[in-house]
Amino acid sequence: MTTQNKSPVLSQRAKTVSEATSSSLMWDIMNNPWHPSINPDGYVNVGVAENALMHEELLQFLNKELEMSAKYLTYNDGGGGSVKLRQAMCKFLNHHLHPLTPLEPDHIVVTNGVSTAIEHVSWAFADPGEGILLGRPYYGMFMQDISLRPGAKVVPVSFDDVDPFSLAAVDKYEKAILDFQQSTGKRVRGLMLCHPHNPLGRCYPRETIIKLMQLCQKYQVNLISDEIYALSVWENTVDQDPPPVKFESALSIDLRGIIDPGLVHVLWGMSKDFGANGIRIGAIISQFNESFHLAMKGISLYSYTSGISDHLISLLLEDFAYTDSYIKENQRRLAESYAYSVGVLKSQGIQYAPGCNAAFFLWVDLGKKYRELHPGVSEMTEVGEKVMQNLLQRKVFLATGALFGGEKDGWFRIVFSQPRDYLAEALGRIFAAVNDE
Repeated sequence: MTTQNKSPVLSQRAKTVSEATSSSLMWDIMNNPWHPSINPDGYVNVGVAENALMHEELLQFLNKELEMSAKYLTYNDGGGGSVKLRQAMCKFLNHHLHPLTPLEPDHIVVTNGVSTAIEHVSWAFADPGEGILLGRPYYGMFMQDISLRPGAKVVPVSFDDVDPFSLAAVDKYEKAILDFQQSTGKRVRGLMLCHPHNPLGRCYPRETIIKLMQLCQKYQVNLISDEIYALSVWENTVDQDPPPVKFESALSIDLRGIIDPGLVHVLWGMSKDFGANGIRIGAIISQFNESFHLAMKGISLYSYTSGISDHLISLLLEDFAYTDSYIKENQRRLAESYAYSVGVLKSQGIQYAPGCNAAFFLWVDLGKKYRELHPGVSEMTEVGEKVMQNLLQRKVFLATGALFGGEKDGWFRIVFSQPRDYLAEALGRIFAAVNDE
């Protein structure tokens, strides 16, 4: 078979993705992982949001439970997840997220991962060219999930020197709505909230969420709260400024007098809280929007989860004794890994965004340190790209702030949810890269 880069058989959108993919290093990096003895020349990857701290414990549970009936070799109960899985999710999330209105199976659409869930809500709420708000900095793949196939337009929200978690930040969202509508003549249809936040590792205060809901009500915008890190909240013992905020799900808020309940939707999945990206289980929770659920039934064939994943996760979520213990230990390890990473960064004089208590990220200013070590660099020069080149030469991968909509040059996201020896190797390579010319 002959392959041509300019193949006329591809649609324009496929050509665009093909060209972008050809220049992406991501899969090359993921297919060449570092190992101290087997592959010492591979990449140390602290750029992908994976939690490897509890893999052995989860495997011990899953490997002993893999016994299925023939039902899981069929289409089972449909593309939105088996009744058994949705019932298990309801009980589990009612236990942990404390929704004001208890969840029922019909409130949940199961998808093959939260990326698919994001794409589904973008497709359902926004026509091509219409907007979905996204505060900066943001999880980099939100851009593709929201816009690549659904055709919605991401509307980045800049905060300047305003704390993005504060009440004052809501005014920035409103400005973005008005600017977008004025410049395009199209409406904003959604506000995507990453709560807890990726990459800043903080939770939104309840009062900020309520004010955002009121804004959404004013402009009839869907509030989509991506709570994929909801149970990865831990105690920060090393820095308290800004003071860490307790996580409270959007589901736990009394919506009366605030927002039409049909405009509120929550996303959750197994990838982060259970360190199981490969399981491919996500969920869209919408308690008061029947039309949305009918639309999801129509496209659920395209996001079917594996029968094996459906079965195993049903059993896992039903076992409260195991999951309570797992979550508690995971939170302890995340806190410990954060404290270790912060200590090493401080020893090297590298600035980071403090006050984290959720997820597994450090938002770090490697550009500032690079300038300090290389005083000949002009203040007008953007150094983020140069630091990224150095990092790749040192065979360490982390996410650049430029891809996350960072408002200032030189910031990067480090994923600290890795075993200690792996993390130490990564940090050592990062410091060496910053020292390189």
